[in-house]
Amino acid sequence: MVGKVKKKTNNNTAEEILQTVTEALDDGKAEDITVIDLAGKSSIANYMVVASGTSNRHVAALAENLQIKLKEKGFHSEIEGEEKADWVLIDAYDVIVHIFRPEVRAFYSLEKMWEAIKVAK
Repeated sequence: MVGKVKKKTNNNTAEEILQTVTEALDDGKAEDITVIDLAGKSSIANYMVVASGTSNRHVAALAENLQIKLKEKGFHSEIEGEEKADWVLIDAYDVIVHIFRPEVRAFYSLEKMWEAIKVAK
């Protein structure tokens, strides 16, 4: 999302986006769905959601379905990484979603990084 200004939403909208994201991922059989509360820790979003798909095709399908669900509810989002589908990033403004293949998720360990930030504060 280089060069674009992100439109911040209110907390109620952030909660609605988060609910849409977690429901869509659960419906798509995403694995190990983790929600990280970023409020007060980062200005980029209120929440980060990390989930795994079982294969590149599953990751791509989860991302595509999530974008459809967000659009149906009137939420805007940007997507990156869908071509390769090892790691897809969906920026839904106050909710950032990372969908990984399990090996890629283990390598980057985003949850551990954000936990370290939480402990350091």
